[in-house]
Amino acid sequence: MLVTGATGFVGGAVLDRLVADGRRVRALTRSDAGAARLRERGAEPVRGDILHPGTLSDAVSGCDVVYHLAGLNAFCLPDPSELDRMNVDGTVNVVRAAGAAGVRRIVYTSSAATIGEPHGAVGREDTPHRGQFLSRYERSKWEAERAAFDAALAAGVELVSLNPASVQGPGRTRGTAKLLLSYLNGTLRNLIDSRMSVVDIADCAEGHLLAERSAVAGERYLLSGVTLTVREAIAVMGRVAGIEGGPRILPPSAAMATATVIGGLGRLRRRRAPFCREMMRTLLHGHAYDGSRATRELGLRYTPIEETLRRTLRWYQENGFITRPLPNL
Repeated sequence: MLVTGATGFVGGAVLDRLVADGRRVRALTRSDAGAARLRERGAEPVRGDILHPGTLSDAVSGCDVVYHLAGLNAFCLPDPSELDRMNVDGTVNVVRAAGAAGVRRIVYTSSAATIGEPHGAVGREDTPHRGQFLSRYERSKWEAERAAFDAALAAGVELVSLNPASVQGPGRTRGTAKLLLSYLNGTLRNLIDSRMSVVDIADCAEGHLLAERSAVAGERYLLSGVTLTVREAIAVMGRVAGIEGGPRILPPSAAMATATVIGGLGRLRRRRAPFCREMMRTLLHGHAYDGSRATRELGLRYTPIEETLRRTLRWYQENGFITRPLPNL
């Protein structure tokens, strides 16, 4: 089998699960450094690039299954068309190459963002999209998922789509994990209150393997273990870490005004801004997802959020990411 995106957070977790099960795994990489890391994890590295179709034929040759996890998750990019190239064009290239090689099944990592649930609603696999996109990332993943199903149908290959909520756990240091680290280290001053759904990285990886065996071709499966408000998440993290108090909650108008200024400066400088309007719009909208279909049909069991946080905090401490003593660690 072939795994794309295996040097990433979720892709690496899926690779590790496959290797632990004794599976023979190829993993796509663009660099010598990536090849060395993949070899250390027990995979057979193969050079290729999802943006260059000609490099994919050897990678998928002889494979029965392809796990396609490569993609780009980013906001505030100076060139947002990079999202379309990676998420849409790259996905179609992988599906077509797999079909031409006679691959039986593709397990495709989409995103819960493709659900597009209205504000305040709980998103399910069959929830109608609100019709407007909160970000260029959301649009690129929505278009990629549609294109993946269409390309798989044309190529005669089975494809199942997994739609993870925010994936958290040991090993994550980017994205929302930066906020968690700032909170743990006492440097987080401000937040906005919203809703978010979370899935443990181990559960996300397990869901991928279960989908290979049991998911219905042509269907999508949300992976979401718990939904919390930001205030609830801070309270849980405080209990687990032994921290009292928390950051100030900003009103939405102040948060959006700040994002507008910072994002505008980033565009003027042609650099990626740490915040911008599309990021803040996504955060203020909030998300709540129902991941019960994966439990009913695939047999996935979700880890309690407290256990996810305990494992994550221990990993942060062991790897030097926490810079102050925490009472419960």
